[in-house]
Amino acid sequence: MRLSRYFLPVMKESPAEAQIVSHKLMLRAGLVRQTAAGIYAWLPLGQRVLRKIADIVREEQDRAGAIELLMPTLQSAELWRESGRYDAYGPEMLRITDRHDREMLYGPTNEEMITAIFRDAARSYRDLPRTLYHIQWKFRDEVRPRFGVMRGREFLMKDAYSFDLDEAGARHSYNRMFVAYLNTFARMGLRAIPMQADTGPIGGDLSHEFIVLAPTGESDVFYHANWEQAAELSTVDFDDVAGLEAIVGGYTKDYAATDEKRDAAAEAAAGDLLRQSRGVEVGHIFYFGTKYSGAMGLKVQGPGGGELVPHMGSYGIGVSRLMGAIIEASHDDKGIVWPDAVAPFAVGLINMRADDPACAAAADALYAKLTAAGVETLYDDRDERGGAKFATMDLIGLPWQIVIGPKGLEKGVVELKRRAGGEREELSADDALAKVSA
Repeated sequence: MRLSRYFLPVMKESPAEAQIVSHKLMLRAGLVRQTAAGIYAWLPLGQRVLRKIADIVREEQDRAGAIELLMPTLQSAELWRESGRYDAYGPEMLRITDRHDREMLYGPTNEEMITAIFRDAARSYRDLPRTLYHIQWKFRDEVRPRFGVMRGREFLMKDAYSFDLDEAGARHSYNRMFVAYLNTFARMGLRAIPMQADTGPIGGDLSHEFIVLAPTGESDVFYHANWEQAAELSTVDFDDVAGLEAIVGGYTKDYAATDEKRDAAAEAAAGDLLRQSRGVEVGHIFYFGTKYSGAMGLKVQGPGGGELVPHMGSYGIGVSRLMGAIIEASHDDKGIVWPDAVAPFAVGLINMRADDPACAAAADALYAKLTAAGVETLYDDRDERGGAKFATMDLIGLPWQIVIGPKGLEKGVVELKRRAGGEREELSADDALAKVSA
């Protein structure tokens, strides 16, 4: 993509309303623009990152055996009355009356709807287990939306729902998602720590929230030093019940808690291995048994002929919130530092002298090669000062920068810069292409 033809409204200064790093940088880098309190338009660069985050989430859900569907944003109030949550949920729910005086709501979550969908389709124990998920926009009418996408009113979320014959099966589904979440966040370059959590309005008696360590995060986090050792979970067999239980048990035995939930005994046990950081919640999983299936009349015929009420769990990841969390965890004083897996483009190609025919020809040729090699490239071909081009590229945080200028061309080299560490080297254009392609 040529920057001269792209829509990238960057800002030199942070807007006064932005209080945290991710909000400031998302506005400055042209990722989002606020359209109403807590509601954002996703601009082209931000949309590219959002799509890549969603793709990773989707791939790990699919690998864990979940099946994708898509439910609507608007829901009937009658479904929520069946479960008993309509009046109990609170003012965060945006309630709507349509032209026929039917009560509707803008969905903050989908337990009721997915239970009704599955209830109308499942008949036998042979229809279980199943885990269904979607990635959809949600709305919660926060009393004080703030911190950009970290606490907005409209947000993109992946929520999955499992249906099992009994508690043992449901806990296995829970463990599958537990490990899938660790894989998901690791692929984005994030260290995520699962912590036992309150179930809140979702309900149930088993829940974990996943906290990404970030120096500028919203919560104080206390954890065992063992959490600093990354584990390789990409080859886990999700159908291995004993293996999954061992993994999840191993991950949950070491102390981890947010400040308001610190446990003195566990903290003392950690001793010198207790660590403190800041963190951002990016995911939450729940097992709640028959809370919704029982209330809404979901039954299937069991193996022995009698009726069974399936056990359920739900599993959420804040897809749009993850973008803010990644920036909180990965930035410097110049701007964003995107992990490779979610970067909007892999390479920022900078032509230092757009008015120089030789520079333009060399930059055009390398851009064509990068494009042909499938390397996503943002080509700064604007007639701008070199300093402005460098500032823009550092701000938007693409993993690689390739700089073409008259002096380098005289020597037959380009400059290759790695955004994360700032390392620079001079090499031929073909060698630079090979390195970024690898």
